[in-house]
Amino acid sequence: MGVSHMSNGSERQSWSRRGVLATLAAALPATVLTGCGASADASEGTKSTGGGTTGSTADAADAKTTKAKAPTLTVTPADGTKKADFSSPVEVTVAHGTLASVKVSGNDGATLAGSYNDARTKWTSTGNPYSGTAYTVTAWAKGADAETVTFSTKSPGETFVGYFTPEANSTSGVGTPVSINFTHAVADRAAVEKAITVTAEPAVEVVGHWFSDTRLDFRPETYWAAGTKITLGLRLKDVEGADGVYGTQSKDVTFHIGREQISTVDLATRTMTVRRDGSTYATHPVTGGDADHTTWSGIMVISERFTETRMESSTVGLGDEYDIKDVPHAQRLTTSGTFIHGNYWAGSAVFGHTNASHGCIGLQDTKGANDSSVAGYTFYKSSMLGDVVVVKNSGEDTVNPSNGLNGWNLSWAEWRAGSALSR
Repeated sequence: MGVSHMSNGSERQSWSRRGVLATLAAALPATVLTGCGASADASEGTKSTGGGTTGSTADAADAKTTKAKAPTLTVTPADGTKKADFSSPVEVTVAHGTLASVKVSGNDGATLAGSYNDARTKWTSTGNPYSGTAYTVTAWAKGADAETVTFSTKSPGETFVGYFTPEANSTSGVGTPVSINFTHAVADRAAVEKAITVTAEPAVEVVGHWFSDTRLDFRPETYWAAGTKITLGLRLKDVEGADGVYGTQSKDVTFHIGREQISTVDLATRTMTVRRDGSTYATHPVTGGDADHTTWSGIMVISERFTETRMESSTVGLGDEYDIKDVPHAQRLTTSGTFIHGNYWAGSAVFGHTNASHGCIGLQDTKGANDSSVAGYTFYKSSMLGDVVVVKNSGEDTVNPSNGLNGWNLSWAEWRAGSALSR
């Protein structure tokens, strides 16, 4: 009985709700329906969103049209370029945005530095990409994903290098210049000289001087200070030295200056005085060139050293006057063939008394170059590449500054005038 009663009650309650809903629907005022009818009419024209008024759909369409465009990146050289020019910088630009970051990496492990314009819509590499190198450019625009571009540069058709002295990591005398000989004639001297730096510790001004289109030397105003560290920076890679001819080197080398040794040869007295670090170190009797073969005067620098070497007169334009296969303790002073060397074939009375050579400076020595008691041996052992030998009272003109490493015969003003760069 109780169950039947509950069922009847629920049924009555259910019908009662339907009756209420029906009654309410029948009693709704016409303005509400009219309102529903107005929404239906609006769907045929402009769409109403969120209970908005007529015309709001047009505003939404305008908003969609004016929505901000995504940033667009452009990289030069373009993605996939195989033989890009290496004489122009890399550029990254963005439209409809600003650049957040740019990185350019080469397969040589180096990266290209660069800078942005004020609006950060353009990035330009500070230097040009290297030839024969593959690059990856990774660029980010603010609010967008990173983009990656790859390209490779072409290789130059013709190249040149510069061979330099002194040797890397060597120690030389205070008179040694940094001398560079190029394998191809240089037409754009300023570009090549600008790509080479020579710095010294302790610091001193160092200036380049062109002796020819294949030779560039560097030196300070006066001799290097003893103990100086010199660094040669070569940044010749992709520098156009002549039309279509590019350098290949990009490296730093260092060398050092040892103690100061300056030897003065007075051929009027036929004596050589050796001074080391400002004090007299040794005095040796010598012989110089005779009246028909005078010795060059001026400042000369030792550029080569041989415990023994062959000297043949035909190599210096003197026919068959001599051919000595074992000249001891020979040190070159000029490219044209002037040496200071040991002499075992002249009598001991010659040294300090007579100028009897074919233009070289001779010191008493013995055959075999192994007698430590003679002047030739002693002076050779006390010397090094880059030491200075000054010759005076020889009866000959001053040696040409380009004849050997002898640029010290130019005044500082004359030396600076030989630079291709404004000073």
